[in-house]
Amino acid sequence: MNAIPTLETERLILRPFSHDDAKEVQRLAGDFAVAETTLTIPHPYEDGMAEEWIGTHEKIFQAGTEIVFAITDKIEKYLIGAIGISQINTQFEKAEIGYWIGKPYWNKGYCTEAVQAVLKYCFENLKLNKVYAMHFTNNPPSGRVMEKAGMTKEGLLRQNVKKGGKFIDTPVYGILRSEFYDLILLTNSKLFE
Repeated sequence: MNAIPTLETERLILRPFSHDDAKEVQRLAGDFAVAETTLTIPHPYEDGMAEEWIGTHEKIFQAGTEIVFAITDKIEKYLIGAIGISQINTQFEKAEIGYWIGKPYWNKGYCTEAVQAVLKYCFENLKLNKVYAMHFTNNPPSGRVMEKAGMTKEGLLRQNVKKGGKFIDTPVYGILRSEFYDLILLTNSKLFE
């Protein structure tokens, strides 16, 4: 059996979650400001929810449907957030990415750095042709992360999800493998070194 991989960037380690992360997941994801920007994070974030969520990661990885990474500081090892690859479709060679960052770590470039590393993994290791992502219209910084990572806005899904009793539009972004490699060449990025 393969293990959930670990990815490394200039400032981050993206690794499998462990049950030791549960209290910090609850603290960071339990912040209403974080929960209101994601579809899957409940509020309030109750005791036991983080342990239950972390307990699903190995099973979904082995099923080949999702991969979830803890975003951590490379030097000090503290938890910053999470990023995942979901809806992995080997027939159509595509997947969706999603993420959340704890509020103390917003506006520091961590999310863009993590997205770029996950895109690289998707194209190099999973051999995907396309990766897409969505964000709530009330969370434009998430769209900026997608753009900074090289993704292109492809459209808007009107009233696509429902959270807190309200329907929310979700802009959709995507990037093709060829576009990702072209971006690397154009920017002389060190992602592939």
